[in-house]
Amino acid sequence: MRHTIRDVASRLFLIIVLCLPLHAVAQDISAPDYEAWATVAPRAEAAVEGGAAQDVDLEALRTELATWRSQFLDARAANASRIDTVRAQIAALGAAPADGGEEAADLAARRAELNGQLDRALAPVLSAEEAFTRADGLIGEIDAVLVARQTDALMALGPTPLNPVIWPKAIADITATGLLMWSDLVTTATTAQGIAKLKSNAAAIVLFTLLGGALILRGRVWSMRASNRVQRLVTGQAGRGVSDIVGSLGLVILPVAGLFFLSVAAISSDILGARAEAVFLTLPLIGLFYFTARWLAARVLGATETSPALFDLTPIQIREASGHLALMGIMYGVNLLLVALARIDDYSAATLNVLSYPLVVLTALSLFRFGQILAASSRRQTISHDTAEGDINASKGFVALVSNTAARVLRPGAAIAVILGGVGYMSAAKGLVFPAVSTLGLLGLFLVTSRLMSDIYAVVSRRSEGAGEGLVPVLVSIILFAISLPSLALIWGAREEQLWEVWARMKQGVSLGDAQISITDFLTFAVVFVIGFGATRLLKAALSLSVLPKTKIDKGGQNAIVAGTGYVGIILSAIIAITSAGIDLSALAIVAGALSVGIGFGLQNIVQNFVSGIILLIERPVSEGDWIEVGGQMGFVRDISVRSTRVETFDRTDVIVPNADLISNSVTNYTRGNLIGRVTIKVGVAYGTDTRHVDKVLREIIEAQPMVLLNPAPQVLFIGFGADALDFEVRAILRDVTYIMIVTNDINHAIAKRFGEEGIEIPFAQRDIWLRNPEALAGHIPPVAQPPSTTTATVPDVDRVWDVEPAPDANADANPSATANAASSAQGDGA
Repeated sequence: MRHTIRDVASRLFLIIVLCLPLHAVAQDISAPDYEAWATVAPRAEAAVEGGAAQDVDLEALRTELATWRSQFLDARAANASRIDTVRAQIAALGAAPADGGEEAADLAARRAELNGQLDRALAPVLSAEEAFTRADGLIGEIDAVLVARQTDALMALGPTPLNPVIWPKAIADITATGLLMWSDLVTTATTAQGIAKLKSNAAAIVLFTLLGGALILRGRVWSMRASNRVQRLVTGQAGRGVSDIVGSLGLVILPVAGLFFLSVAAISSDILGARAEAVFLTLPLIGLFYFTARWLAARVLGATETSPALFDLTPIQIREASGHLALMGIMYGVNLLLVALARIDDYSAATLNVLSYPLVVLTALSLFRFGQILAASSRRQTISHDTAEGDINASKGFVALVSNTAARVLRPGAAIAVILGGVGYMSAAKGLVFPAVSTLGLLGLFLVTSRLMSDIYAVVSRRSEGAGEGLVPVLVSIILFAISLPSLALIWGAREEQLWEVWARMKQGVSLGDAQISITDFLTFAVVFVIGFGATRLLKAALSLSVLPKTKIDKGGQNAIVAGTGYVGIILSAIIAITSAGIDLSALAIVAGALSVGIGFGLQNIVQNFVSGIILLIERPVSEGDWIEVGGQMGFVRDISVRSTRVETFDRTDVIVPNADLISNSVTNYTRGNLIGRVTIKVGVAYGTDTRHVDKVLREIIEAQPMVLLNPAPQVLFIGFGADALDFEVRAILRDVTYIMIVTNDINHAIAKRFGEEGIEIPFAQRDIWLRNPEALAGHIPPVAQPPSTTTATVPDVDRVWDVEPAPDANADANPSATANAASSAQGDGA
């Protein structure tokens, strides 16, 4: 049992170490002891090849090899500066003569001396490289052996727990454990030595018992009171959310502390046997799992006064799901107790399978039912999202995705675990259900911690609504998820050494040409680049808000300077970050050149727009705020980016125009340099009107407008004789051409008013509608009168009227308009 607790403690320490930021510390690189290594390496090779070493021995040997590998890795960097200097000296001498060529004696001697220095400097590096490769290979071989053994143990087939023949033996074994536990306790307590131990430890026993009992019985009440008092002192929903989560931790800490003190009281009596001690050591862990499960269920499944529910569950489903989570926590702790007792009493595989199978079945049933509840919640959330009219909360969308995935995994996984356990693959069954329980707990902790970080950010930023959907909480959630990955790997069977191996690989880095990029280099690059990017943002803000407004540079020029400063700052930040990280990308120059050619062809339009954007910022034919017309679209330029320009039209829609169109096509800029522009208004008057009088009236109207400039003076032009009117045109220069529609509207109103007062008529075209059969509009067609056949009247052609509709013929059908005009003319003449 102590071994189990030590494993848990070591894993927690590993997680903390991996999550802490590691800083590069300068250290002296000393040469490894290759003589000692010459004895360690053969021993490791023999242990791997023999295959008889125990897992514990292999783990210890692997740890020793990892230490050696770390020394060799550091030794590979020895003499790095000296090697670079000597190579630079050799390069300064120029290329060596070709075969048969002669070189000056002093140059040849110097070249030979430098080559000797280089060989001597490279000797320890090459030795370290060879030793590093050997140690790394041995570590890989040991890992392969351990993984193979772990896989074999997981898939080992044991006796089926469904066989009734082995049940009596299992019952007898667990009963014997209980009897031995009681026997050890009674035997020790009734001896004189045991009584003396009880008397000597009585004060500690009573103190820890009272303290533990008080925390268990009153801890919940005290925690709720403290949380309520803190919430009354805090204002704002986010602040109350933080206090609620932090205050509710007492619901877990106080009862678990009470169980811990009870265990300490029992163990301090010094009369417990190994079995009873294992029970009391496991008791706080069982309490921790149980109370944590209840706390997570209350925080995650249901809604509180300060936070909405993440899952769409009914109150009955919330209570049922909470009960299943609590049962999972208890079963997880009982399994630890069973493993500890099995080690003490050396249970057989049959006994252990029979005793473990009920735990697996109960845990699997809880997982299966919990998956069903999550599936129901996911369906309701999907329906509500489909019918929602607004935007969906991002956190709820993530929770819906998680719940749907968990529901799809938990139900078949639980069923498979029950089947595997029933067949006899008990290790595989337990390897499914109990890691699934731990994963649910880790997921719950992630959700609660993410909500806590969002509330803390809302308190710090003083944002009451929408703080949880901001960028900072999302980034914090991503960091929390990355931190939880080592824990998730440990839950599903990864060994601590494997995680250390991953970390070592990350520190070692990857090779890009001759450059070696490690996690330290990446972190250095990221930190320096973020600092440079922040400094660039501050410089842009200072230029746009403080420096440039005090100059005489126009708004477009100011924007161009600010944008150019941003681009230069980002490029410089990237260069400085790469240099600070020590990344040498010169070896990738050829590859980068080839890629640039391919990218140039593939992204030709994007590159063209990028170059056009740079030209726009430098030449500034178009600036932000200009009124332009391009490609049939007219509006104001609102933003000029590297790839495109955003134009806001007069109907408040945005048109994204590629920068290449602004450079290669014709663009009309109405406000470039100034806002002066011309307005043109056409008006017609009736024939017979005094044109000089019209000219005078129009000139008075246009000169009375405050937006019209009098220098140059506005013009009134008599431009021609139209079909229906005498055509005039008014031309004037406006102070601000953006008011052209308002000025046009005012001038038209003034013209209509003055023409009415002056008796000037504005003609309009008249149209006559001729109906061929107007009687059809009345809803009936009268019979056609037949002319008398015996009477013939002679009428002159001038006075002839067609009062009788002729019979239809081909010409009438072919040209109905002519017939209609003739009939209408006849009616008009008759009138």
